[in-house]
Amino acid sequence: MGSARITLCAGVLAAVAAVPVVASAPTAYAQDGGISVSPSAPAPGSDVALRMSGCGEKTATAVSAAFVADVELAVVDGVLVGESRVRSTLTAGTYDVKVSCGAEARKIPLTVVDRPARPTTPASPVAPVHAGGGGTAHLVAVDEAREAGPGTVHAVIGLLLAGVAGVAVALRGCRRSRRTG
Repeated sequence: MGSARITLCAGVLAAVAAVPVVASAPTAYAQDGGISVSPSAPAPGSDVALRMSGCGEKTATAVSAAFVADVELAVVDGVLVGESRVRSTLTAGTYDVKVSCGAEARKIPLTVVDRPARPTTPASPVAPVHAGGGGTAHLVAVDEAREAGPGTVHAVIGLLLAGVAGVAVALRGCRRSRRTG
């Protein structure tokens, strides 16, 4: 009964793991008319990903004054996808993205935001870093001793222990042979 219960639980867990997870968290993309842009508010010079659903064609083209180049969308898992880069010289504002799919054309607004402000604190240390080894110096000495391997003292102790073990085995063998003989 125990193995059947374990098998049943393992089967249920495998079935649950195989079901795709549907995220209910808010998404970071703008979507309109089957077209989505991620991130929804890119900064100049950043990359954007475009997705288009509901188009029966195998390719589509997205055009925008905000992009460095036109985007060729191709089918991936039944959805048209493509990537582009927002012009680095672009000013903040709203720009139209026009996607042509066969004879059909759809449009979505893209809001470009200013670049985030640079941090006022420097990214690297201002003062020199004290690098004297500190509390780890003794660990280096221990590691060097380990790399050297056993010394003469260890070899002598090992030989003595092996000799004692050999004598104990010999004595035990002699006692058995006297009892049986």
